[in-house]
Amino acid sequence: MIGNNLTTIPLQTFFVSREISKCPLISDIIKLSKKIDELGLIDNNDYCISLAYGKRILINAKNVNVESMNHQDIIEIVDYDPLKNIILAIGIKDPSIETPVHWLIHHARDDVNAIIQLNGEKVAKKLSKNLLITEKECLSGTLKLAKQVLKTLRSSKKIVIKNRGGLFVGISLKEAEELVLKTYGVYK
Repeated sequence: MIGNNLTTIPLQTFFVSREISKCPLISDIIKLSKKIDELGLIDNNDYCISLAYGKRILINAKNVNVESMNHQDIIEIVDYDPLKNIILAIGIKDPSIETPVHWLIHHARDDVNAIIQLNGEKVAKKLSKNLLITEKECLSGTLKLAKQVLKTLRSSKKIVIKNRGGLFVGISLKEAEELVLKTYGVYK
């Protein structure tokens, strides 16, 4: 059967524009990112924050240094084709590998406008004591992972991606942030 021999198509990004996005919501992502860093919620800079912007999403670029994050580190995703695994973007840097999963969550759920994903095995281990966990472990940025995450998100707005980290969703960035802070016990 041909279907069993299909390989994963590598993610390709095509830039509609190589300019920095002018979206006013970018500063909110930068502020939240620095807050997460200051609170020491994760041991490394492996995280991903996305925010819906009409039919587009804003998401941090890959390999971003939180301490010096600025507007050029946020990419505006114009469109994504999951079958061809192609991203259309506006920005200077390449988007995070988690972009396809975030895009699919934003477009599958009307109640999700913000996603915070904190990656790392330590994060996953700590959070798995109290949160629902995706059933299977899947590669980053894949359709299989998106299906696992969406299935688990049916029951909660805060979940663990098996052996990867935690994912928090909200109608607003503030709601997603509050879920993170309450989960970590630092909400004031």
